[in-house]
This record gives sequence, structure tokens and C-alpha cells, in this order.
Amino acid sequence: MRRGAAAAVLLGSLVALSGCQDLRDFAGTWSGPRVGGEHVRRGFGTGASATLEVDGIDLDGISARLSTNDDRFGRATIVAVPGAEADVLTSMTFDGSPLRVFLAFAETRDGGGDATAFISLYSDDRIELRLLRGGDDPLYGIFTLTQTSD
Repeated sequence: MRRGAAAAVLLGSLVALSGCQDLRDFAGTWSGPRVGGEHVRRGFGTGASATLEVDGIDLDGISARLSTNDDRFGRATIVAVPGAEADVLTSMTFDGSPLRVFLAFAETRDGGGDATAFISLYSDDRIELRLLRGGDDPLYGIFTLTQTSD
């Protein structure tokens, strides 16, 4: 009976692990357009696009640089929110059930202050990037990114 229980646990673990994706697969350059209607677009033009250069990524954090075609971010370093990777916020969900969500800040060049970045990783090899900023010059943009290089 013990051997059968151990085999069942091992089989269950293998099944659970087979559905996991190594987050390091998301390293590389990701680019894509702003998506969504006018109600989810503030501060970004109709043809806006973003590029996220992911240098390193794992369950503990992300190291990346962000740029947009309007040069609002230059090549801003993504600065993770300290402690956020250990919070339940990293398991928040959007349509499509992301594997992981990273919360970070990105410095803007327009003098309006840092933007908050929600970086959502999906198992179908895409990243959704949400950029938000309040204040007098608000930003709200959703970008769907696909990998352009490794």
C-alpha cells in the first residue's frame, strides 16, 4: 500500500510539473502594439507600440528594459516592487490566466513621474504589458508582446 501511495504522489507531481513553463523561456526581446479601445488608452497614440528587453527572469523577479515608439521611456530599466514577488498579487489573473504577473516601475522621460508596469506572462508565448500612471498626465496602455529574438 505504501508503494502504491508513493507512486500516486510521484505521478501526481509529474503531471503537475508537465504543465509548468520555465520562466527563463521569457528572456529575450518582446515587442507589440497597444491593444484595446479608447476606454483603456490614456496618453498613448493610436499606433503606440512597446518593446520589453528581458535580460533575466525567474520566480523571484525580472530584469528588463522598456521602450515605446514615442520615446516616453527611452530604454527605462524595469525596477521590481520589492517584496511583490512574495505577495499574492503575483498570482492575480486576467483573461487567459497568466502564469505569473510581475509588478514594477519604469521611469518616464516626460517629467510626469514613474509608471507602474504589470508584466503578465502567458503559456502561449506572449506577454501582456500594462502601463499605468496617475496624476496630471495619466497613462494607461495595454500592449500585447510577442518574442522578436532570443
